Order: sequence, then structure tokens, then C-alpha cells
Amino acid sequence: MAASQNCWEHLKCGKEKECPAYPNSGKICFSVAGTLCHGKKQGKYLEKVNECKANCSFYKAIFQQR
Repeated sequence: MAASQNCWEHLKCGKEKECPAYPNSGKICFSVAGTLCHGKKQGKYLEKVNECKANCSFYKAIFQQR
């Protein structure tokens, strides 16, 4: 269940220590600038939110539960 997990646990990316969302923002990683998505550094929230909405299973799981 995504709500109780951090993004790196849900996605099993193995890159959490390289991610700017680690260790305190794993449940809101989509709002953190510079996070990694499929190994590629992302921009700020407004630059990446549409990509998150369309393609991120973690983002979708978080917002489907609300």
C-alpha cells in the first residue's frame, strides 16, 4: 500500500540515498525538485507533475486513496 510506504519502497528503485526526497519526503516525492524517475533527474513540481500523474504508479496510488 503506497500510503504507508515511501516512494523508493513502493517503486523498489534502489536509488533512495541518491534522491533529494530521501529520507524525509518519501511520501511526497513528487513535490520535491530533482527526484529520479526511471534513473533520470526530474525538475521542479510544475515541470514534472503531469508526467507523475500520467506515468507514476506511486503518485497514482497516493491520490487514488484520497
